Order: sequence, then C-alpha cells, then structure tokens
Amino acid sequence: MRKFYLLFFLLFFALAFSQGDTNEGLEKNKSLEKRTEKPSIFLYKIYSLKKDTTFVDTSMTIKSEYKYNMLRKDNFGLLAFSNEAHTYNTLDFGLINFNKHPNIGFTAKHFNYLQIEDIQYFSVPTPLTELYFKTVMEQGQSVDAFLTLNTKPNLNFSIAYKGIRSIGKYVNNISSSGNFRFTSSYFTINKKYILNAHFTGQDISNQENGGIINTDDFEINQDDRFTERERIDVYFEDATSFLKGNRFFIDHSYKLSNKENGLVFNHQFSQEYKFFEITQRTLNDRFGTSFSNSINNKTRFNNLYNRFGVAFKSKLLGNIEFFVDDTKYNYFYNGVIFDGQGNITIPNSISDRINSFGGSYVYNSANLVAKFDFSNTISNQNISDIHGSISYTLNQDFKFNFEYHKLNKMANLNYILYQNDYVDYNWFNNFKNEKHNQFKLQAITKWVDLEAKFQVLNDYLYFDNETNTIELLKVKPFQYDETINYLSIKASKEIKFGKFSLDNVILYQSVDQLNDIVNVPQIVTRNTFYFSDKVFKKAMQIQTGFIFNYFTAYNANDYNPLIGEFYVQNEKKIGNFPMIDFFVNARVRQTRIFLKAEHFNSSFTGYNFYSAPNYPYRDFIVRFGLVWNFFQ
Repeated sequence: MRKFYLLFFLLFFALAFSQGDTNEGLEKNKSLEKRTEKPSIFLYKIYSLKKDTTFVDTSMTIKSEYKYNMLRKDNFGLLAFSNEAHTYNTLDFGLINFNKHPNIGFTAKHFNYLQIEDIQYFSVPTPLTELYFKTVMEQGQSVDAFLTLNTKPNLNFSIAYKGIRSIGKYVNNISSSGNFRFTSSYFTINKKYILNAHFTGQDISNQENGGIINTDDFEINQDDRFTERERIDVYFEDATSFLKGNRFFIDHSYKLSNKENGLVFNHQFSQEYKFFEITQRTLNDRFGTSFSNSINNKTRFNNLYNRFGVAFKSKLLGNIEFFVDDTKYNYFYNGVIFDGQGNITIPNSISDRINSFGGSYVYNSANLVAKFDFSNTISNQNISDIHGSISYTLNQDFKFNFEYHKLNKMANLNYILYQNDYVDYNWFNNFKNEKHNQFKLQAITKWVDLEAKFQVLNDYLYFDNETNTIELLKVKPFQYDETINYLSIKASKEIKFGKFSLDNVILYQSVDQLNDIVNVPQIVTRNTFYFSDKVFKKAMQIQTGFIFNYFTAYNANDYNPLIGEFYVQNEKKIGNFPMIDFFVNARVRQTRIFLKAEHFNSSFTGYNFYSAPNYPYRDFIVRFGLVWNFFQ
C-alpha cells in the first residue's frame, strides 16, 4: 500500500511539473502544496458503538502512564497477579459489570478478552499505524500492532493484533494470549446508510500453578534459594487453562429521508463461539477425588443475537427508538453424569431462546444530555433492564451526572451447569434471577472530581469454598438470600505547581450485609508525584516521578483455576502493603517511551504482598517499552 501511494505521488508530481512554468502549472503546484499539508490530528477520529467520538491522542500526560499496560486502559481498582496476562483481583467492586443475558462465565479469564463494547471504529484522512511494545516478567514480550486506512472517505478498514507471552517467575506460570480484530465502517455519501462491523479471534492461555504451598518460603525464608521464585513449591506443575472465542458483529442503520428529522431502521447482529478448557496431567488432592487419572474438560458456548429497531430522530425533540431482540444460546459438554441407579443427575447442555422488547430516548442540547432505555422479556425468563442518566454542564469548570440502573438478570451459565473430572466440581442448579439497583452521582469541578455509587443487591450469586480452608478446595456456586448494600465514594484531583504535579485518587468502600459475602478493602489509593518538562530545545518531553499504590487489609477473594473464577474466603487477609513505582517517560514527536522500576520497595518493606491468598504479588522488576504512531 505504501508503494502504491509513493508511485501515485511521483506520477502526480511529474504531471504537475510537465507543463512548464505557465500559469496553469503554477496553479497546479499551489494545489499540490495544499494537498501535501499534514492533516489535522482532529481528522483522525475514533468511534465507539455508542457513537461517541474521540481523536487519536499522541500526547504525553500522566494518563498515558496509567494506560501503558496490557489492558490499554487505566487499571486503578484492579490488582494484577505476578505474571502479565494472568488475571486481576478486583479491589473496586464498582468495576464489575452485570449483563442481563447469561454468558459462559469463567469471568477471571475475561479481563483480556475484548467484548463488543471494547471494539473501536475509525475514520482517518491518511493511513494510521500504532505499535505498542512492553517487556514482560521473563522471556517474552507484549505487543499490540494496529493499522487503519480509509480507501475512500466513506469506507474504513482496520486490522490489529495484540499478543503476549511471558514465562513468569514461578513454576508453571506461562501466560500466552492473542487478540486479533478486524473492523470496517461504511456510509453512503448522503449518510442514509451507515454500517460498522468487526471480527475478533481471541485466545488466552495460562499455566495454572494454584499458588505457593508454603507461604513461609515467600514471607520469611528469603535466602538465596527462595529469592529465585522458581524454587518455591506450588500446588500444580502441569495444569493449564485455555479460553478461546470468535465473534462476528454487525451494526447498521438506514434513514428514510435526507432531512435531519426522520425515521431510521436499525439492526444489530452478533454470532459468537467460545470455549473454556482446563487440563491437568497429574492429579492433585487439593480439589478432592476424581473420576479419572487426568483432567481434560471443555465447556462450549454458542450465542446468536439479533436486534431490530425503528427510531425517530428529531433535532428539537430528541431521538426515540423501539426495538425487539432475539438471543439464542447453547452451552454444552460432551457427556452426562448418572447416579447409582442410572438416572441422569447432571445433563450435558443448556439451550434457551430469549425474546425482549424495549425502547430508548436521548435528548441532547448545549448543556444537557438525557438518556433513558428499558427492555423486558416477552418470553418466560423474566429479565428486565432499566437505565437512565442525566448529564448537565454548567460551564467548563462544573459538570454533573446522575445515573440509575435497575437490572433483573439471569445467572452466568457456569453457575447453573458445570462438569469436571473432579467429583466435587459437578453441579446442576436452578437459581433465581439476581436483582441489582444502582445509583451513581458524579461531580466534576475545578476543585475535585467526586463519584459516589450505591448498590442494592438481592439474590446475589457467588462462589464459596465448602471446606473453609485454603488447603482443600471444594468450591461451588451459592445464592445469598439476604440484601447486600454497597457504597463507594471516589475522589480524584491533580495539583500542579510549576513543573511538578501531584495526581491523587482515593476510593472509600463500605458494605452492609449479614454475612461476609462481598469483601472489599475500605480504602484504595493511588498518589503520583512527578516532574514534567521539555528538553533538547523542546524537541523532547520528559516525565519522571513516583507512583504510590496502597489498599487496606481485607479478606480478598481467592482464585480457583479449575473454574476460572474468584471465590469468597474469610480465612486470610491480604493488603496493607505499599507498592511504589519509579518511572521515566519521554515523548519525541509521535513516539512515547516508557521506563519503570515496578514495586522497587518490595525487598525492604516486607514480603507480605499478595494478589490473592497463596498468590504473591510482583517482585521488583524494571520494564520498558514504547508506543509509536505513524501518520502516513
């Protein structure tokens, strides 16, 4: 493609100057000069499925540092495991998203899995490339390569691949994943027809060691033997989990009239196939007894979704839409389980079809944006979803937002049906729908940004260990028949004084419940003190400083690799340890270079740092990389 553009430019350049020094030639030269001017950065647009528009950002801010990670977004409220691309423990309960439709589950393996709402679409005047590179814990790298171009002003394509491989510091801890995505956007010249489509192919593989067996080897015995982490004994030396999924998605609309007001017909289509597989050649009695001498279990999931809607768009009155949707899924295993009398106790599949109707309304003015949408099933599953929000901008210093969300949802399917060669990891349940009510208030001011959430949870579903010990895990799904009230308040503010800055965010959480089901740290904080300036005759921007992360001690959820989920435990607390990073970043044109000494205080503030019980957090490590944009 670059050769094609170069050949085209050379031919055009020759033709422009072949007319000699005539007025016509001079006019062509002027026209050529205008065409070779670099397009504005604001012409490189990024769209979300909700039609929100942003622009390509090549600046170097403290947010660039926060987003320089495998997820490519600010991960405040998430606690990473020791190896890159393994999983995260959730410190901020408000980050958990609840979907009205049942999914495959295995949520601990989905942090790096791109959902429909994570895919972006583009419109660019010239081809745009972005390269992301970052070193990992041991023998590997993390890369994300992206290319987008408009073959015509109204037709865009993008292709990208994010891949990672990291051996890690502990035995049986290799992470390997790949996220391929291809997108296309198209609209007719009169913009009556608009289409966005994507395909994703994703696979996430993790060796699962189950954590370390003797925590004293990590906390106390810091001799030459155990500082080499591969010498610490782990529970499993040959277990591996594997999540794979392919998805094809289309969102398109057709407007009947060229006028600003009029009827619009919308259609969404999605087809997705996933499976989760756990293998283990040598059995371990930590999960109890088994039916076989080795483990090789695969859970499969197919989902087909269609949504048809008709909307009336009015610049004066707002946009109103009514829709119907159809979801058909199949969740299955290859075999069934019998009892001693030959009766089927656990089937091999769950299949269902869900039909819903709903509507939405959006009003947008200069200072006010109001949104409301609802849906309710017309089939027999009794699912409902009501969501409303109001955003008001007083001026550039004050913005307020209020949201309410009421959800009556079905359980993820691994709560209902699960099969495994371990005897205690087979179940078939009939749970009630979960009920969630959430209120959210946000105030963005020139003094401080505040966000408050209040959630009321009924019939809450969770995983728990029947043995109440870390050494023996018989984890099963349960439903809590009492009400859980959750409150969080988050405050953030960046203070600047000259070339120095102090960026702060603090989260307070409180849970009112009869039993310890939702466990959260009361305080989570991140404080960043840094210096920023331009050097080398302002050709380079540098940024250097310290990041301090901390959360109070609490009974953190533990991780169970057999089911790919976190489960409630109240036997061991983690937290109350500082995590201090030192970073030096630089920007030269569209290239941003990152260097960080992560958790450099690990050796002198005590070896009590864990991501989950029996899963140590990361030791001190120096990592570096870059993000490089090419505007062709």
